[in-house]
Amino acid sequence: MRDFDARETIDDEIWAAVTDLWVDDPDAIRAFSARKRLRLTTDGKLVILAADHPARGIIDVQPGDSRLADRRDLLARVVRALSVEGVDGVMGTPDVIEELMALSLLQGGLLDGKVLIGCLNRGGLAGSAWEMDDRMTAYTPERLAATGLDGAKLMLRLDMDDPASLETLVACAEAVGECVDLGLPVFVEVFMVERTEAGCRPIREPRAMAQAVSIATALGPSSLMTWLKLPYCDGYEQVAAATTCPILMLGGAARGDDLEVLAEFAAGMHAGPNVRGCLVGRNVLYPSCGDPAAMAQAVALVVHDGLGATEAYEKAMGGI
Repeated sequence: MRDFDARETIDDEIWAAVTDLWVDDPDAIRAFSARKRLRLTTDGKLVILAADHPARGIIDVQPGDSRLADRRDLLARVVRALSVEGVDGVMGTPDVIEELMALSLLQGGLLDGKVLIGCLNRGGLAGSAWEMDDRMTAYTPERLAATGLDGAKLMLRLDMDDPASLETLVACAEAVGECVDLGLPVFVEVFMVERTEAGCRPIREPRAMAQAVSIATALGPSSLMTWLKLPYCDGYEQVAAATTCPILMLGGAARGDDLEVLAEFAAGMHAGPNVRGCLVGRNVLYPSCGDPAAMAQAVALVVHDGLGATEAYEKAMGGI
């Protein structure tokens, strides 16, 4: 295991300068936002880092550790992983995207050629009584377009016994429609949930996943801008067969087993021609190997180069 030190990626001077920008020159970050939007993919595949968890009150990698609440460490891990060829971009809430823009201004080139996806709904706070009522509390589609971001991300969790899911369903449909009007790709993370003592848990079963996919692809006035973000499960072929929309796999909670995560991604890439990559956070940013760049490279080798899990992991660990 390799130790990761955030200060080696974001030193004390740069870290202090980020807040200086907020205080003295926020217009510099607004000017950065006038970027030209990028084409999502050149080879039809994507590896996108997810960094939107803290905004929903998720601050643990493992229960009780509060590691996601250390913003410098989180950003340094994103920066480290973004440096890897084959990592195509990052998805986050406005605070995270603006912090990365600030770091790119201060360090130079960090976000050059990287796809930037903005997260829209974070209102369904983890563990809250209103968790299924996941309203739009971050970016709006209009703001995304105005700031030159390349796409939007939505989460739609469906609990058939909770009326709040209908509120989220309607809000997501309206957001998809706005994205369609603006020509913005929209990444819809969707799954059925069940209530447990530990909170709302995704149902990773092919039939439930296929049902959720069928609902999500009909959101809004058009599905032509819709990508799906779906957890892997056994029988993923059935899930992929439920739609023609492109699919990115999510990693979910950190599991502490890099090879297990890579094996799922490798299997998923063969489940159907519409499975096109990964949109993954904690399992890349906080890997058991210790180095986000090594895990990011392994995922990129699985997605873009078609390597198997073990070959990709060994190559990445030897090359970083």
